[in-house]
Amino acid sequence: MKRIIILMTMIAATLSVPAKAEKHTELFSVKGTDSLYLDHYAADVEGLRPCVIFVFGGGFATGTRDRDIYHDYYRMLVGRGIDVVAIDYRLGMKDVSNPGIFETISLMKNSVNFAVEELFDATNYVLGKTAEWNIDPNCIIASGSSAGAITVLQAENNICNRTDMARVLPEGFNYAGIISFAGAIYSTSGKPEWKNAPAPILLFHGNSDMNVPYRKAVLLGIGFYGSDFIAEQLSEMRSPYLFYSVKYEDHSLAETPMTHNLDTISAFIDDYVIGGARICKTEYVEFLDHPVRKTDFSLFDYIGSNYGEE
Repeated sequence: MKRIIILMTMIAATLSVPAKAEKHTELFSVKGTDSLYLDHYAADVEGLRPCVIFVFGGGFATGTRDRDIYHDYYRMLVGRGIDVVAIDYRLGMKDVSNPGIFETISLMKNSVNFAVEELFDATNYVLGKTAEWNIDPNCIIASGSSAGAITVLQAENNICNRTDMARVLPEGFNYAGIISFAGAIYSTSGKPEWKNAPAPILLFHGNSDMNVPYRKAVLLGIGFYGSDFIAEQLSEMRSPYLFYSVKYEDHSLAETPMTHNLDTISAFIDDYVIGGARICKTEYVEFLDHPVRKTDFSLFDYIGSNYGEE
């Protein structure tokens, strides 16, 4: 019954989509000299509302929570009766240029951990505000673009493996869903493990992505395991997911779904998150006007693409 009420509230909200969602900014964490803020966009509907916590992209080196490219996404979610919380995080790769392989391994591990820590801090902050903001604590979705997508997938993997990092969250907490725009999981110990089944996951990725691996980019068991690898694991686990895979698409899928695939995102929230659909599905898409692009890259290609000289 609760799922039906939430779904009906979201449908009613779509009848009046705001031209621009109003935001309220708050400090949610201080780490050393870094003051970390979030923007809260509240949906104008009655009752408890779902909430999407969004993590921006930029290779853990650049980016902001309030880029114009994200506004359609925020607006769509708010228009459907879903609050949005867009967060800051420490940029562990800021000002890094042409790093060597071992420097990259060390810096990347710290960078991903910083971002996951901030996501968990923001999640706890939102959980502490659920009564004030009328947010359903059982319907918090984590979403991210590129580095942000790595962050939300890494966070969910930490929760499922009950790591020390995840213990800052309330006992038994998990996100209601994960939405990843060109993400991956970073591992220093071989392929990712899932000791417990994750929340439903929506993955967008192109197989010509030279910024975040579509399949994997690993050296001696260290590196990134991308959306295609994760989807295969989820399928074997019979854990619900929807994977939107585009042939010869580059890293643009870190952003374009937030304007071009809003219907797919809405359907995922309706069917998987709210409706509880138990479906493993991969949609293979090919745009016939796309040029044929390279699809096989080394770990060094990814490092150079993200942190080489411009």
